[in-house]
Amino acid sequence: FLMLLHGVIDSPDIPLNVSRSFLQADSNVKKINNYITKKVADKLSELFNKDRKSFEDKWKDIGLFVKYGMISEEKFYDKAKDFALVGNTKNELFTLNEYKEKVAPLQTDKNGTVVYLYSNDASKQDAFIQSANKKDYDVLVLDSPIDNHFIQQLEQKLEKTSIKRVDSSVADKLIEKDEVNEHVLSEDQVKEVTTIFEKAITKPGMQVEVVALNPDELPVTITMDEFMRRMKDMAAMGGGMGFYGQMPDSYKVAINGNHKLVSKILKAEGEEQSNLAKQAVDLALLAQGMLTGAELTAFVSRSVELI
Repeated sequence: FLMLLHGVIDSPDIPLNVSRSFLQADSNVKKINNYITKKVADKLSELFNKDRKSFEDKWKDIGLFVKYGMISEEKFYDKAKDFALVGNTKNELFTLNEYKEKVAPLQTDKNGTVVYLYSNDASKQDAFIQSANKKDYDVLVLDSPIDNHFIQQLEQKLEKTSIKRVDSSVADKLIEKDEVNEHVLSEDQVKEVTTIFEKAITKPGMQVEVVALNPDELPVTITMDEFMRRMKDMAAMGGGMGFYGQMPDSYKVAINGNHKLVSKILKAEGEEQSNLAKQAVDLALLAQGMLTGAELTAFVSRSVELI
C-alpha cells in the first residue's frame, strides 16, 4: 500500500545480489518497512490533526491506500483508525469513532449492536437509501474495490458493530428492534397473497414472505441476504470464496401485507389480479436492476395498458 511513495534508502546492512524473496525475508528490510509504515502513519495523523479540512479534501485520493494499509498491516491499522474517514450519502465525512457516536442512538438493535448501513452504488440503491432515511437512518457510501474486505476488517475490530448493505433487507428489518408492526391481513389472506405472488414470479430462487411493514413502504421488495451477497461479491473478485460463487442466487421477496396495493390485489380477480401482482414484482425487480430482456419489454407493455 506504500507503492505511491518514491525514494531511495541507503543502508549498509541490506545484502546485494540476492533474490527478491530472500531480500523480502531479510530482518533489516522488515525493520525498514515497519519504520516507513510508522512514519507514514504519523505524517497522515499530523496532517489530519493540523488541517482536517485539507485532509478531507485529499481523502478521495488517498482513502483507498489507507484502507488497504489498514487491512494488510495491523500496526498501521492501530494508528490509522483515528484518522481514517468514512463518508455518507450526504457527502459528510467522519472518523470511525465520530460515526459510531452519530448513529448509535438510532441504529442500535435490540441486542445492543450498532448497525452501520452502507451503499456500494448510491444511484442504483436510491429507493432503499430513501427508505432508510425515512427512518432517520444514516447510510455510508462504501464503493471502492476493496471495501468488501474493509467492511470485514471493521466488523472484526469494532466492538458490537454490524455492517449491512442498505438493500439487504426491507427498512423495517435492517435493524431489529423490539417494536413489531401488526398485520392487517388475516392468516388465510396471508396464505392467499403468498400463493398469488408465487404464481406471479417466474425467476428461480425467489422465496416469498408476507410481512407486516409500515404502509408507506414499498408493496414488494426483493433482497439478498447480506452474508450470501457479500460472499458472492468476494468470490467474484477472486477472494478465495469460489464455493459461494458457484451457488445459485437466492432472494427474499418481501410482500408488505399492510400496503394498500396488496389489499387491492386481494379484491381483484382473474387476469387483473395476476397482472397487478406481476406488475408489483416487476417494479421490485426493476429497482434491483434485475429486469431485463423480454421481461422488461413485457413490463413496459403492461404498464402502458394499466395507465
